[in-house]
Amino acid sequence: MAAVDQIPVTVLTGFLGSGKTTVLNHLLRQPELNGVVAIINEFGEVALDHLLVESSEDRLALLDNGCICCSVREDLIETLADLASRRAAGTIPPFHRVLVETTGLADPVPVLHTLMTAPDVVGCYRIDGVVATVDAVNGARTLAAHDEAVRQVAVADRLLVTKTDLADDDAVAQLDARLAAINPVAVRHHVRNGIVDPAKVLDAGLFDPSARSADVVCWFDLASRAANAPHGHAEHHCDGEACNHHSDHAHDVGVSSYSLIIDEPIQREAFARWLDYVAALKGEDLLRFKAIVNVAEQPEAPMVVHGVQHVFHPPITLQGWPSADRRSRLVFIVHGIPRQIIENTLCKFAAVNRAAIQRSAA
Repeated sequence: MAAVDQIPVTVLTGFLGSGKTTVLNHLLRQPELNGVVAIINEFGEVALDHLLVESSEDRLALLDNGCICCSVREDLIETLADLASRRAAGTIPPFHRVLVETTGLADPVPVLHTLMTAPDVVGCYRIDGVVATVDAVNGARTLAAHDEAVRQVAVADRLLVTKTDLADDDAVAQLDARLAAINPVAVRHHVRNGIVDPAKVLDAGLFDPSARSADVVCWFDLASRAANAPHGHAEHHCDGEACNHHSDHAHDVGVSSYSLIIDEPIQREAFARWLDYVAALKGEDLLRFKAIVNVAEQPEAPMVVHGVQHVFHPPITLQGWPSADRRSRLVFIVHGIPRQIIENTLCKFAAVNRAAIQRSAA
């Protein structure tokens, strides 16, 4: 199946009580989500969340025998493959998107691995993006107490700060700063009563070669701003809502983020060799990696690369450079990987001159 025909999958994650089901309920009632199937993963002896989603049964699939990040990965693969088969055979109504809601304790990374590597999945589906909900009232305490919550934030493309009507402005502002420190390139939106515009969380296009490059430009522009801003702070606002971003911060259970900007073009083979080395050396701790690369062999258009731990999505070549800036920009969200190690490996395996690397300010 061609990439443009693959069914986009949006992963909705977030810690216990952060409002995932409320957001999902709202989204499924919107006309833009007609023809969308929701896969709900519940963990416990009695599954209840799927009963709270107001949708017809042919739009829901329930995985209730374990957590999707570990014991039911095979069930997820089977469910997605079965849905694609029944869709092709015409035995279920046609659908054009899948929403996967994880349990509150799930690590989203194994889910992304499944979507990127399972043979029965990759031919029919593609990742659209990861959306994580964070409770404005309890979010700060949750991030301090639970590693899973930090990892959910770290790998997200979109962050929904929920229950903002129940928290005071100072608490919301402090949580915004905390989230920006953990994940400087995730767009944030404030949400009340689970109400969010589908356009703000769907069709991120980050893994779709046919998509417009606007989102790609947005999160790499943040990296450029962070590299040149005092104290490593870069501010950015999206759609009139708070989504400040900061670069090069270390917080919460060793999760940190930083960006590197490389002035000179990089040889494709050398860059591929570097990716292989980093994946083998530090793959488990590379929570999220995004890069727009000036490839020496194709100066007319950049290559975009996404990585989740040791798994890298096939590179995407944009139709052309979206701006006059031709520098390569690499964004890392990592667990305990010093930036110096990344720089050293770039120089050794990608043949990048150290003088060409601009570090985001410490």
